[in-house]
Amino acid sequence: MNKKKFELKDYRNIGISAHIDSGKTTLSERILFYTGMIHRIQEVRGDGDGAKMDFMELEKERGITITSAAVTIQWKNTLIQLIDTPGHVDFTIEVERSLSVLDGAVLVLCGVSGVQSQSFTVDRQMRRYGVPCLAFINKLDRAGANPFKVKEQLRAKLGHNPVMMQLPMGLEDDFAGIIDLIRMTANYFDGKNGEFIREEEIPAEYQEQANEYRTHMFDSVSMFSDEMMELMLEEKEVPEELLHTVIREATLERKITPVYIGSAYKNKGVQLLLDAIGRYLPSPLDRRYYSIDNDKLAEGIAAKDAHIEVLPDASKPLIAMAFKITEDSYGQLTYTRIYQGTMRKGENFYNPRLRKKQRIGRIVQMFASDRLEISEAQAGDIVAMVGVDCASGDTYCDENLNQTMESMFVPEPVIELAIKPEKPEDFAKLSKALNRFTKEDPTFRVYVDDESNETIMRGMGELHLEIYAQRIQREYKANVIVGQPKVNYREAPTTPALYNYKHKKQTGGAGQYAHVVGTLRPLPDDSQENFIFQNKVVGGNIPKEFIPGCEKGFRESIDKGPLAGYQVIRVQVDLEDGSYHAVDSSEMAFKIAARMAFKEAFLESKPVILEPIMQVEVETPSEFQGPVQGDLSSRRGLLTGTDMRDDFTVIEAEVPLSEMFGYSTDLRSMSQGKATFTMEFARYRPVPSSIQEQLVSKFREQQAKGSSGQ
Repeated sequence: MNKKKFELKDYRNIGISAHIDSGKTTLSERILFYTGMIHRIQEVRGDGDGAKMDFMELEKERGITITSAAVTIQWKNTLIQLIDTPGHVDFTIEVERSLSVLDGAVLVLCGVSGVQSQSFTVDRQMRRYGVPCLAFINKLDRAGANPFKVKEQLRAKLGHNPVMMQLPMGLEDDFAGIIDLIRMTANYFDGKNGEFIREEEIPAEYQEQANEYRTHMFDSVSMFSDEMMELMLEEKEVPEELLHTVIREATLERKITPVYIGSAYKNKGVQLLLDAIGRYLPSPLDRRYYSIDNDKLAEGIAAKDAHIEVLPDASKPLIAMAFKITEDSYGQLTYTRIYQGTMRKGENFYNPRLRKKQRIGRIVQMFASDRLEISEAQAGDIVAMVGVDCASGDTYCDENLNQTMESMFVPEPVIELAIKPEKPEDFAKLSKALNRFTKEDPTFRVYVDDESNETIMRGMGELHLEIYAQRIQREYKANVIVGQPKVNYREAPTTPALYNYKHKKQTGGAGQYAHVVGTLRPLPDDSQENFIFQNKVVGGNIPKEFIPGCEKGFRESIDKGPLAGYQVIRVQVDLEDGSYHAVDSSEMAFKIAARMAFKEAFLESKPVILEPIMQVEVETPSEFQGPVQGDLSSRRGLLTGTDMRDDFTVIEAEVPLSEMFGYSTDLRSMSQGKATFTMEFARYRPVPSSIQEQLVSKFREQQAKGSSGQ
């Protein structure tokens, strides 16, 4: 493919996002086929009957890179860099990471199930990054498909302004083709794989409905163009080019969501969706991105004032972000979005996180299962660096810059479990696997517990950690023993508390002296920050050189709370006064004083233990609604809503994570295997006082054991 003939305005960096099992993988496969990247369509096993699939298994069994991070394809006069994202909620970070580097997206919805739990998550992420999108209502060949109902759900549940750009001719088994409401033509998809599009006049039985929906479309779109509104009021023809321009501008501003329809499985509608991607989704020139100047932050300038706009200009100094890391036979592949400047192989670029320069040895561009070695890549490109040792989310910039792309939102892990190798000789393999996964996935954390000396994995859910345990066995041939899952509780203050702590130690030589006075106070529940330190000392009562020691002491204290040993969140510490000794004071003395002051004040602040609450959505045949709801209530669940979909009931609830272990087995047995559920982290909430007492007394017992054992 000769990429050079494409200008930046013809680039489309897009992702396909969806609830699991909406047919996203089938759609990606068809896109690769119609753009000439693959020459034979392979079906996703179980796609027809809605079986859920393990995306790693899929990658292994099928050997094509629809699950690779990025693939470059060409459609007519557009260069599309397609980023694929997993659908399962435990892999939210994959979607988050991709959306942070995308310019536009396609939101895929199932024509039967419509807006589902993961659709909300994906939509929330798109809003967070301001990503314009098109909607594609898939599976119109399935029993119960109703694109008009799904369009209304887009409006009512997700708050979009959906505009139908097409109409179906027939549904379910009778789904024959698609009416284009702009050109007012009927489109049929002929050939073995629907590769030939036949355009005809709209059949008489659909003419009235097509006129009605075209009027709706014109009314919706004309709200965003005075010129179009005037032409309509004067009953003049609206030129097709003007219509396209207005739709594009409204889509880019997220004022409308154009809705396309089809059945990827039956090869209907995919090429028309590709046309719309080229026509309405943004190029890198249409989006605004910002980096943070680390030098300004170091000078004490607030983050919001240290933002610098990054321009998609190949002649400016380089700024690029590594957004996903994978391993293959060639070593580490680091998928990278270039925002500004030009990256050349063999050159050195600065990594602000590592605070060092790194050499870029090889750059490749991915084309389905092939890769093309390139000598340079420019602003707007998505490429892979080979063999560069870095982590997901790292920024690379020109040697003379010290800028970081705005980091993506990374949710905190909510569950943990111990893992160890079955045989001592597997220890090295396990270490290698865990090291790789922590680099690839910011929501996957590993640490060694000081007390038990166990290796602990942390993640976003049972499935998240289960899949990593399976990957360790499959990819690294290391048999592992996995412990019982544990909940990551948190501690938080509820009322302000004063502290006034003096640390004095006199032993022979130099002594230690530090005195800190101030207030510890709770932060609001919706605070983005877990810890804020404010220095309010005046008059030099604590010299400036000891303030960092105070902050360090307070900051270290939040790792293990004094109440029950869990991480402390939502806390602000104000340092207001104190005193020092000309000889005996040191940064270390103030650090110790801050730790002891924190402990005292925190226990005075009426602290509570918080537990992770999960947003759970269960889809069950209506006959099992009663038992499922009763079971969720017995798990301390709060039912937040129910919705009927044909003979299925969708139950929404908020349930403590500690009550959800093993839920999939229980749900299967109470619904004869017919119910499914999804779960994602919602918020932290105080545990009931009886549970808090148990957790605190357990912690004190462990402490007593530890001190008596010494």
